[in-house]
Amino acid sequence: MVLAVAATMSAVLLVAGAFVFWRVGYALDRQLDQDLTAYQRVVQNAVAAGATPPTETPGQSYQIYDPQGRVIAGNARSRLADQDTIARAATGAEVRNDVGNLLPSSGHPFKVVVAQVDSPEGKVVVASAISKNKHDEALRELLLQLAIADLATLIAASLVGYATARAALNPVESYRLAAENADGAEVLPVAARKDDEVTRLGHTFNALLERIRRANERERQFLADAAHELRSPLALMRTELEVALLRPRGDAESTTALKSLRSQVELLITLSNALLDLEELRAASAPPYDLLDVDLVLDEITSRFAAQAAAEGRRLETSAPRGLTIAANQHWLDLALSNLVSNALRYGEGTIRITATETPLGTQFAVSDEGHGFPDDFVDRAFIRFARADTSRTTRGTGLGLALVQAVAEAHGGSAKITGPEVSLELPNLSTRR
Repeated sequence: MVLAVAATMSAVLLVAGAFVFWRVGYALDRQLDQDLTAYQRVVQNAVAAGATPPTETPGQSYQIYDPQGRVIAGNARSRLADQDTIARAATGAEVRNDVGNLLPSSGHPFKVVVAQVDSPEGKVVVASAISKNKHDEALRELLLQLAIADLATLIAASLVGYATARAALNPVESYRLAAENADGAEVLPVAARKDDEVTRLGHTFNALLERIRRANERERQFLADAAHELRSPLALMRTELEVALLRPRGDAESTTALKSLRSQVELLITLSNALLDLEELRAASAPPYDLLDVDLVLDEITSRFAAQAAAEGRRLETSAPRGLTIAANQHWLDLALSNLVSNALRYGEGTIRITATETPLGTQFAVSDEGHGFPDDFVDRAFIRFARADTSRTTRGTGLGLALVQAVAEAHGGSAKITGPEVSLELPNLSTRR
C-alpha cells in the first residue's frame, strides 16, 4: 500500500513539477525575447544612424559583419554568429539562435538575433545578443528546488501513508491476535462507538465466532446427552446378553430376555430420533413454512392416537375455529403436538383435549387432560432436556418431549408454557416473526 502511494505521488509530483518548470521557463523565455528585441532595436538604430551602440549595460553585446562575414565592429569578446547565419541574414532574413546548454551549464550562454541593416557605409549584418546566465541560473535553481520539494513531499506522503495504513490496519491486527488466542471465544476488541468498515468487520467476525461457538456448544451438548442417555440401555442390553450366555435357557426365559432387549432397542431408537430431531431443529435458522388447515392437522393427530386412547379407555377431543389456517412447518408442528398427546396418554388422566385458538398475535395450540398436571417444582424446568418429574421416572420416556415442543415454538418465533394440566404452544403470525 505504501509503495502504491509512493508511486502515485511520484507520478503526480513529476507531472506537477514539469508543469511548473515549463510555465516558469516559458515566462523567462518570453521576458528574454522582449529584452533582446528591445536591445536589437537600439543597436540597429544606432548602426543605421552611423553611431556607436551603447555598451554600458552588462550582459548585452553586439557585433557588425561585412557581407563577407568579417567582424568590423562590436563589443563581444567572442564571435556571435557563424558564416551560415550571416549569409542567411544577408539575404534579408532575421535569424534567432540560442547558444549554450541549460544542463550541463555552458560558460557563456546567450541568445542572439542576426539581421541586415543599412548603414551609412552600406549594407552590414548586425548580431545583437543578450546573456542567458541569469535565465539559466534561475531555471537550474528552480529545478533543484522542485527536486528537493518533491523528494520531501514524497517522503512525507509515504510516512503519512504508512502511518495512516498502519493506524487503519492496527484493529485488524488486533483482531487477528485476539482470534489467534481466543480458542473459539468472542474476544475481538471491537470499538463500541465507531461505525467504519473495520469496526463492522470486527462485529461480523464476532457474530461468526458466536455462531461457531453455539454450533460447537450444540455439538458438545449433543454428544454429552447421547453418551449419557445411551449408556443405560446399552448397559442393560449387555447385561441381558451376558446373563443369557452364562447358561442355557429355556424358551420362556429366552423370550423374556428377547422382549427386554427389544424394549431397550426401541428405547434407543426413540432416544436417538428425539436427539436428532432436537438437534436438527436447533441448528435450523428458520424452518420452511407451509399453509396448513388447522382442522386437518388436528384430525391427523387424533386419528394417529385414537386406537391407543381407546385401548386405555380414554377419549380424544379437538376444537378449532372452522376454516382456520396457519403458516407453519407441518413436520415440526406435527412432532410437537404428537409429543404433547403422547405425554398426556402416558402421564395424564381422562379425556384429552386438543384445541387451536386464534389470538391477537397468532394461533395458540393447547393439549390438556383431566389429570393433576405437572408438579409445581417441575414446571420451571419442564422444558430442559432430559428433565423428568419424579412421578414419571418409573415410566418409559426420554425426557425430550417438552424440550422438542419448546424448540418447535422458538423455531417459529413463538413460545411454549405450562398451565396446570395444559401445555400450550403459541405460534405468532408470519408477519410478526423475526
